[in-house]
Amino acid sequence: MARSDSRTDVLAGRHPVRDALDRADGRVEKVYFQRGVHGSAIDGIRRAAREAGVPVQMVPRPKIDALAPQAEHQGVVAVVAPVAYRDLDAMLSEVAPDLDAVRAQKPVVVVLDEVEDPRNFGAILRSAVAAGAAGAVVPERRMAPLSAVAVKASAGTALAIPIARTSSLSGALHQLKERGYWVVGLADDGPGETTTVWDYDWDRPVAIVIGNEGAGLRPGVRAACDVLASIPMRGPAESLNASVAAGIALFAAVRTRD
Repeated sequence: MARSDSRTDVLAGRHPVRDALDRADGRVEKVYFQRGVHGSAIDGIRRAAREAGVPVQMVPRPKIDALAPQAEHQGVVAVVAPVAYRDLDAMLSEVAPDLDAVRAQKPVVVVLDEVEDPRNFGAILRSAVAAGAAGAVVPERRMAPLSAVAVKASAGTALAIPIARTSSLSGALHQLKERGYWVVGLADDGPGETTTVWDYDWDRPVAIVIGNEGAGLRPGVRAACDVLASIPMRGPAESLNASVAAGIALFAAVRTRD
């Protein structure tokens, strides 16, 4: 195993990469193949990556060499997250095991809907940890990796909060609601009940949903929210950076809590 940066690992070699994919613990973020490599082992890694929803990319030999310097990579390397993603149901059970516990503890969970910039991902996690959020939920696809860039942007706090990954974010929101959470999407407007982060009654268990940097909340995710909350702005700016908006909402949610 070679290290590409602090707290992010690069697995080098066909057997280590295939073993990591077969473990299916959610840590493999991306697989790189050297252009021109072929064979049954390569085909097997491709299939395993596809089944795990892990993106693959063909790159020239110098890119592979740079990712895994002085390693016997055999034309295959995988970028691996520093921690394994959690199972959603298991994570939520650890936060609060039943409806009574959810109501009593009033946890705050942050949900990211296809946040693509790893710096935003890390900054959101940093705010979540600082605000005392109990956990984070992210989608499997079209989501920034929990890479060295994200960990650095979080000032290391990305490793201090449990993160669950799900194949259906809207399904995860319905699961949160079944467990007693109110789902609050950050958005300026749209169909459904709307309010502002200043006016909303945060004295309850909440899941705060932050949308993509450009597109915002996807329609299905927006529809799964109980309420949409905006951040009033006095100046001429049209919107806020996703991580800034998340930080404001998180601290609005906990400002009256002990």
